[in-house]
Amino acid sequence: MANPFPIPLNALRAIEIVARRGALAPAAEELGVTIGAVSQHLRRAEERLGMALFERTPAGLRPLPALKAALPQLTSGFAALQDGLAGLRGSDEGVLNLTVGSVFASRWLIWRIHKFTAENPDIEMRLNVTAAMLDLSRPDVDCGIRYGHGHWPGVNAELIGGTAYQPVCAPPVARRLKQPADLAQVPVIQDETTMLSWDAWRAEVGLDPAIQLSGPVYSDASLAFDAAISEQGVLMAADMMSVDAVSDGRLVRPFDHAVEGPQGYWLVTAKGRRESRKLRAFREWLKQEVPASVRGYVYQSRG
Repeated sequence: MANPFPIPLNALRAIEIVARRGALAPAAEELGVTIGAVSQHLRRAEERLGMALFERTPAGLRPLPALKAALPQLTSGFAALQDGLAGLRGSDEGVLNLTVGSVFASRWLIWRIHKFTAENPDIEMRLNVTAAMLDLSRPDVDCGIRYGHGHWPGVNAELIGGTAYQPVCAPPVARRLKQPADLAQVPVIQDETTMLSWDAWRAEVGLDPAIQLSGPVYSDASLAFDAAISEQGVLMAADMMSVDAVSDGRLVRPFDHAVEGPQGYWLVTAKGRRESRKLRAFREWLKQEVPASVRGYVYQSRG
């Protein structure tokens, strides 16, 4: 009988990681071997299959069409294996490992974690706050919150909110703004990382596109928020992220005119991974908490 697995499991895992990440180093790190060993895995696998799996380019290794087509099944298969192993040794249902960006963590989640733990006292939330888009199939990542359009390969994405956005600023700056055209007379904070469109908002409120807007430039979204709070200018911000600062008076929405964008905050998990009890609890909590926060409820958790 023919061997249904002519390629060793470690070699298959190396192929899957390299195909997804486009480089040998991530596979070497995850498998605990050298880059040379990963290269040998790929070479021997191609010999056994009698076909090339990768195109070697100056930008890295790119999966050829056959491997690209099979990649979703490989990724789902390894996720299922991880879940099966977790079931054998007893999955840690008491810890939810969440990867999230700094703005979501600092402007929304950190003020509400106590509410989740109060409702789920047997689940501890552990945050990995990073701007990097971590590999959700890693065993130390249960889920993530990402901002964007929701189209990421190998990922299940569920929109949780954050599509509405509008300008915000500190009250002293707002007193100088009677109409959108007055934005030309105050600093407008430029967040280099943002996906929010000033052009779309300007078109919505009828602000002449010829009017120039300028102000301090930040490459960190969280610092841009702090700049707005410290009266440095007007910032375009998602309503979901500014709601607490607006509720307590640190920021105001001078024109009270939000637009809906194509991007938002998404709860994301690796395709093929089973839904654990802790993940279901987090999803259900988000479904309740996000709409409540957008309605502007003030939380009493600050000291």
